[in-house]
Amino acid sequence: MRQGTQAFCNARIVLEDSIVEGSLLVENGVISSIDSGPSRTGEDLGGDYLIPGLVELHTDHLENHYRPRPGVFWDPLAALHAHDAQIVGSGITTVFDAVRIGSDQDLPDMLAHARELVLAIREGRRGDWLRAEHFIHLRCELPSHDVVSHFDALASDPATRLASLMDHTPGQRQFRSLEDYKRFYRKQMGRTEDELQAYLAARQAEHDRYSATNRQALVERARERGLALASHDDATLVHVEEAVSDGVAIAEFPTTLEAASAAHDAGLAVLMGAPNVVRGRSHSGNISATDLVAAGLLDILSSDYVPFALLQAVFLLPERVEGFPLWSALSTVTSRPAAAAGLTDRGRIAPGLRADLVRIGADLPLPVVRGVWREGVRVS
Repeated sequence: MRQGTQAFCNARIVLEDSIVEGSLLVENGVISSIDSGPSRTGEDLGGDYLIPGLVELHTDHLENHYRPRPGVFWDPLAALHAHDAQIVGSGITTVFDAVRIGSDQDLPDMLAHARELVLAIREGRRGDWLRAEHFIHLRCELPSHDVVSHFDALASDPATRLASLMDHTPGQRQFRSLEDYKRFYRKQMGRTEDELQAYLAARQAEHDRYSATNRQALVERARERGLALASHDDATLVHVEEAVSDGVAIAEFPTTLEAASAAHDAGLAVLMGAPNVVRGRSHSGNISATDLVAAGLLDILSSDYVPFALLQAVFLLPERVEGFPLWSALSTVTSRPAAAAGLTDRGRIAPGLRADLVRIGADLPLPVVRGVWREGVRVS
């Protein structure tokens, strides 16, 4: 990114534990100083909030741009460009793009598609035309017969920093109830009851054959490469104990209060979906993210499938949870995800850290992104 000096004044600057009305100076892409009180030096933000750039650890949004309809695959660079624009427009300056690996019945050659996305991210990073900083999050589908070979093919990319261990087998984790699974997917899949039963039996057989051995192999490979590991949809104490044994750092989307509490007590960073906060409930009937905030069990929010949900959730939580100030809500999308991913140079507004900054007009029905800077350079 380009270097230079910028100054901002008349801003409500959201720090780790307070909001300061004042000014901020950026030099060579790094925050130089923060001063309270009136100032006429620099760009006048008119009393708007100035917050750290958001850090997103799990978004499926790139895949949605790449595959906008079943059977339709978009140009991967064009998909990345559209995704990047929406990410930055939502105030996100660091994003871990989730790339699913592991073939299944619907996509029998998943590696070809995953490689297209990884190569696009690599080209975007090398060409310096991406507005946000993009990393890769490998979503490893454990019941897939080829997920380990996919990992071996893609994990060496320097942008790969995070891997999650997923098992979407019907009757497991997210959908412990087969009836809930049927209700959720029957219309989407367009299958008769007999066809759906055959599908469920095939998925459960794959789980029994592959999940345990694939998990062990992927954990070993992730440790060798120094990748951060996340568990996914933990539902029971046994799931959490397994995650702890595997060296998992992040518990993504625990589905029960029991699992979230156990993960938190074990020192895992508990991650939930911001859409869950905005909607007030899980789309699949699991634990409410807002309830976890109120219980002191939530560390990180992820936009999951709606990028702007991060900002919406941040400004909704102080209204919905008594005694939960804006700076605490903001930490769930800035400093805490940055720390969980080992990114110590961002996520807070403090001297010496990267000047990843977002100007927010918040005295409106929704928080409005009015400006985004990455390392001191305006990108939106």
